[in-house]
Amino acid sequence: MRILIFLLPLLLNAAETIIVSPSGQITTLAAARDAMREHRKTAPGPYTIRINAGRYFLNETLVLTPEDGGVTWEAAPDERVVVSGGRVLSNWQKAAKGSLWTTPSGSETFRQLFVSGRRAQRARTPNFGFFRIDGASPQDKPLKLLYRGHDIKKEWAGSTTEVIALLAWADVRMRIVDVDEAARTATLTGDPRPSNKEKDARYWIENAPDALDAAGEWRLDESTQTVSYWPLAGESPSKEEFVVPRLTQLVRIEGKPEANQFVDNLTFRGIEFTHTDWTLPERGYADTQAASAVGAAFEATGARHLSIENCQFRHLGNYAIWLGRGSRDNRIVRNHIYDIGAGAIRIGELTQRPNEAEQNADNEITDNHLHHMGLVFPPAVGIFVAQASRNHIAHNHIHDLYYTAISAGWTWGYGPNQSKANVIEYNHLHHIGLEMLSDMGGIYTLGMQPGTIIRNNLIHDIASFTYGGWGIYPDEGSSNMIIEDNVVYRCASSGFHQHYGRENIIRNNIWAFNRDYQLMRTRVEPHLSFTFENNIVIFDRGRLLGSNWTGDQFRMDRNVYYDVRGGDIFPAGKTWQEWQASGQDVHSVVADPLFINAGNFDFRLKTESPALKLGFKPIDLSKVGPRSEP
Repeated sequence: MRILIFLLPLLLNAAETIIVSPSGQITTLAAARDAMREHRKTAPGPYTIRINAGRYFLNETLVLTPEDGGVTWEAAPDERVVVSGGRVLSNWQKAAKGSLWTTPSGSETFRQLFVSGRRAQRARTPNFGFFRIDGASPQDKPLKLLYRGHDIKKEWAGSTTEVIALLAWADVRMRIVDVDEAARTATLTGDPRPSNKEKDARYWIENAPDALDAAGEWRLDESTQTVSYWPLAGESPSKEEFVVPRLTQLVRIEGKPEANQFVDNLTFRGIEFTHTDWTLPERGYADTQAASAVGAAFEATGARHLSIENCQFRHLGNYAIWLGRGSRDNRIVRNHIYDIGAGAIRIGELTQRPNEAEQNADNEITDNHLHHMGLVFPPAVGIFVAQASRNHIAHNHIHDLYYTAISAGWTWGYGPNQSKANVIEYNHLHHIGLEMLSDMGGIYTLGMQPGTIIRNNLIHDIASFTYGGWGIYPDEGSSNMIIEDNVVYRCASSGFHQHYGRENIIRNNIWAFNRDYQLMRTRVEPHLSFTFENNIVIFDRGRLLGSNWTGDQFRMDRNVYYDVRGGDIFPAGKTWQEWQASGQDVHSVVADPLFINAGNFDFRLKTESPALKLGFKPIDLSKVGPRSEP
């Protein structure tokens, strides 16, 4: 410690800046943290830890506690700083036979391999597409999978071979315990979830001994501590870099909100965070929804006034960022998050906290680009808000993931919910679902959420596997929300679907060219479900209304409906005159809304539009998505 104190004057200037450099006196992030702690005994700060260009491999997670607040961690100007939880694998040799390269793996288990910045495919069978479970979803405990033909082999039992099955909106990942070839039944390590069922469900196999059979695949043999890789055309062991993750978490902020001890005023700026792994419990797992049991590479408890800005998160096996229990007034701004095993950003937790200090609220998630997620855990959500209030989710660009882009709420039904007054606006959400899972949407909500507003979002190309590819999806109990000024088009099931809820307001939106239906409503209840006013609905296939429109516990008026194929629209099986006579859409019209160019999704309105005459207000899409940095 005397040496550290002696060096500190060389490392700090008048602005209390600590320099980290691969060739300097402080070469690691942990050493910089410890130097700051030591110097803070005589100089309280605040501090800047400036990191010079280089790649910094972490041997352990960087843990920051309340004594580490008031610090900016930043990349030096115009320099690239990479913080990695991985290690480089070298000494590759070509196998005596075949095309494989091999190298010792070491004693550490890992489940991902990155080759020159590309996520390599873990040995998979079938190489493309899926196997199918034979018949109904397995419900035996432990799970017994009925397979077809010879898709599962007896020799895979007891090995590190894994089964990954997709069941509606969730997945199962388990090892094989036993295979009964006569009954074509594989017994897996864990139990199924009774809520997730799908007939003839799809699944695939990973890391089987004989699954390494295609270029670009790799496999770890834990028994021999050997990793094998089948190179792509043109690859050479001497030219490629192989990185495997050794950590599941890069940064952990450890406040104690239950004791009113917070980690305050931290900033991370301009840093690339890479290479975390995922783990598999001994019995495997069966997801409930949204990969909610998966942790994050950057995780915070009791963080206040934390800012993560202009950073990059990639090549991760879990969620990227999680602002957990007692985290408030934080900013996640202008980050690029991609190639992620789960989702990008988690806010809050599934547990409701009676102690206000442990509740999550008032966070800003804006101007981020989030894409290519769910690569290990397909049910993960792009931005996942659970039991958290007054968060601002705006101007994000989210695309290419297998489940929902933005989700908020997480109380099923009408019970207490700590998600209130969240504002979700000006986000561009597209190519969501990708026909992988079912029962999902661009924006998904759960539970009573007074004050929550969903507005000015551009949502399109939502594609589920079977049912449930919806643009905006208020699911069970979603209530007291305002949904306005959104443009939603080209969704598989419908643009809007309310499962059940109370007194939502859906106004001044454009619902266009959705496939099966344009609008859906499922459950009839004795209260007002929603008010649907001043919307434009245009379609060229499917039907206007889907599911259950019995009863009169909804109000629809001053809307414009148009089927470009011509003819009557027959809402809920009624003629237009019968529909109006029932009290719905009394002042609405069936007419061409007169868009500038609806075929090219230009939804600006001509001045003579009948929608304008009914009070529709033009929607400005020029501000959707990330804004330029000021």
